[in-house]
Amino acid sequence: MPTAIAVTSADLVLPAPDRHTPGAAVLHPPGEADLEAALAETTALLERHGHLVALVPPWLPPATVRRLHTVRAILETDRIALLDIDLPPLGTAVLARQLRQLTVSDFSPGVLASAARLLSHYIYAGAVLGSVAKLDRIPVGLKAHARSWSPSAQFAVLAHPRPHLARIGAAAPAHGGVLPPGPAFATHLTFARGTLTSDWVTAELAPAWKVQGVMENPLPADSARWWATPKLVEFAAAIPDVSVLYQLVASVRREQCRWCGFELIGDRCGFCAAPIATPPPEAGTTPRPHATAGS
Repeated sequence: MPTAIAVTSADLVLPAPDRHTPGAAVLHPPGEADLEAALAETTALLERHGHLVALVPPWLPPATVRRLHTVRAILETDRIALLDIDLPPLGTAVLARQLRQLTVSDFSPGVLASAARLLSHYIYAGAVLGSVAKLDRIPVGLKAHARSWSPSAQFAVLAHPRPHLARIGAAAPAHGGVLPPGPAFATHLTFARGTLTSDWVTAELAPAWKVQGVMENPLPADSARWWATPKLVEFAAAIPDVSVLYQLVASVRREQCRWCGFELIGDRCGFCAAPIATPPPEAGTTPRPHATAGS
């Protein structure tokens, strides 16, 4: 069986894009399962899949993060990778789907785990918000804070890979700068509605970014907290083609973790988080940089 990809809530499991893509495991938080149940659940996943790669975004409740690390420590296994990926909730779900797509390839568990950091750089995650008064994820100017008090205010916010904020709608400025800078590669757009009434993502953003497809999904439960308002439409554009994802990961030089022995790409092991040791340059030579997944 392929390596298991795990998330911490069922609303982070997006529909599979094809019949070959497996589902994701849901690791239940402390409020839904006790420690004994969590240990049994994780043990069963390891017995079935061999290795487990779990996304652990920083916006998870501390108790959930502690539970994940406790389970790994009690099981005393090096076959569980807990990946710290800083994306908004819908972007996290999209990344999990990409990793699920790659599990059916010939990548080893170590390469698959370390590929998450590489793939996250190519996800454009943002939202249309009715207010940015409490938003602290990206810089918000005083004018934007003041305009948030208007009942008709709407803002286009890009959180990743580069922060961008602009007012949209009838009251938006006529000059440029409204649209967030989009990807320079083919993507599909996934979006999810909160309580905000807006078609801007499908009517304006999708055509401007020249996306190849648009799919709507339910809004993750943590999105309103991440964006500091329930008045939102969250979106994430990402590479949909598994062959392109495969080529992207396969193009990066592979290393072997000096600590746990896993094969990996980038500058850090996904399973033990040990950094890659850079050998000292030979006398009289200038060190040459090489491509990494984390740069």
